[in-house]
Amino acid sequence: MRDLNEIFAALNQSVFRRKFQLRDRELENLRDKGEETVMSHAADFIEKRLAAANPPNDGRRMPLRNHPVFISQRVTAPCCRGCLEKWRGIARGVALTDE
Repeated sequence: MRDLNEIFAALNQSVFRRKFQLRDRELENLRDKGEETVMSHAADFIEKRLAAANPPNDGRRMPLRNHPVFISQRVTAPCCRGCLEKWRGIARGVALTDE
């Protein structure tokens, strides 16, 4: 896995990644639900959409709005196994672990 500072520096150079930001609806969602609940949603999304070695619908378009986690995943690139491999060096076909 790549160094996080290196990853974020590279992501910052991506025109595609930089165009995403939390907008009114996502900010409202974050305020209403609170950080703890949204982080719980993030863990759930990762478990259900990314953690398996070959998750169903991997690489299909994820929602682009309405939840702060979706936007955050677009910005930081754990949106699909392909992006995890490209940006973080985590190979496809290998289940994610807590480590």
